[in-house]
Amino acid sequence: MKDTWNTLMLKVTSLTRSGRLREATAAIQRALMGRKTVAPGASNAPQKAADAQVVDAEARIVSIDDDEGWLRTPPPGTGARAQPVDADTVVVEKEEPELGGQFIAGSHSNGGGRRDYKLYIPSGTHPQPLPLIVMLHGCKQNPDDFAAGTRMNQLADSEGFLVLYPAQTKTANGLGCWNWFRGGNQQRDHGEPSIIAGMTREIIAAHQIDPKRVYVAGLSAGGAMAATMASAYPELYAAVGVHSGLAHGAAHDVMSAFAAMREGPAATRARPADADDQRAVPTIVFHGDRDATVHPSNGDHVVAQAKPTAPIEELIDGVPPDAVFTVERGQVAAGHAYTRTVHRDANGRSTGIEHWVVHGAGHAWSGGCTKGSYTDPKGPDASREMLRFFAEHAMR
Repeated sequence: MKDTWNTLMLKVTSLTRSGRLREATAAIQRALMGRKTVAPGASNAPQKAADAQVVDAEARIVSIDDDEGWLRTPPPGTGARAQPVDADTVVVEKEEPELGGQFIAGSHSNGGGRRDYKLYIPSGTHPQPLPLIVMLHGCKQNPDDFAAGTRMNQLADSEGFLVLYPAQTKTANGLGCWNWFRGGNQQRDHGEPSIIAGMTREIIAAHQIDPKRVYVAGLSAGGAMAATMASAYPELYAAVGVHSGLAHGAAHDVMSAFAAMREGPAATRARPADADDQRAVPTIVFHGDRDATVHPSNGDHVVAQAKPTAPIEELIDGVPPDAVFTVERGQVAAGHAYTRTVHRDANGRSTGIEHWVVHGAGHAWSGGCTKGSYTDPKGPDASREMLRFFAEHAMR
């Protein structure tokens, strides 16, 4: 494995030095979605700061707890305890309900360029105005594929929200990846972030959307871009979900992107100097600890960037040395074990940061449907957990 990566590193270096940046970009993005998972028994799960205070710990089967949010589906399996898992057990996915809403196509253009999108408008009668969730696909994916894998459209029908799926073009990136690692795409009102934000505002204006309940989430390259959207537009997105992604500014070119994916970023980019004047965007992170495409330590950097309470250089694996948080360990029936960490203040209240590490999972959407690519049905349901988290964090 090491020899393979060293060879690829030399190739990318050679392409970059010779000015063949498009080919270098393609190589790094092939790496982003093409690496093999770590062999069973090998763990690269990030460890939390040893001196952080663990307030509580318990095991459970993943369920929805929505005492205050807008979710209406009854909590499945409430009160059940974690069950042992047979290694040979096959997860049989339940039949998906037929979609009753509209999945329409559109496009948005501005000075940063033009991108197509798909918009799902749910069926049924729901209280107005509705929330909006912006879903950013990963490499080699498209809106239809991402919708199938995450089941967001089915959830939109049952819970009542719209889902916007911006689509990357093959012209902008040969593998359909969001160009999260380019400096021009890491700034407010520039490049791809400006297009996604403009698209979001266009949908808000055209439909009955509650501007206080607009969210963004993504997988892999889409997760990295979601982190950038939250950083660049904290007044637009009430909360963000980053699945198997990287922190905003984790890389600035092809070479640093390759390094961040392989080993984690050299350092977490500090929040802007005027960050105290900006709202901290609530952040939920999912990452498999066997992810051999985007190193699991990147999840720690996303958490660290969300709302650091100590200087970046003093963080230990993304956690302030005086952090207080609850740790919940559990296991999905016939599936993966997980650790859920909820960061809290001195009074025990959530600070709007939640980190899920899915043990044994690779580079795939946790709890997803195999009708879409890069999904792992054995993990806790990331889509439902993100919805639950979003419902708890409307813009104030």
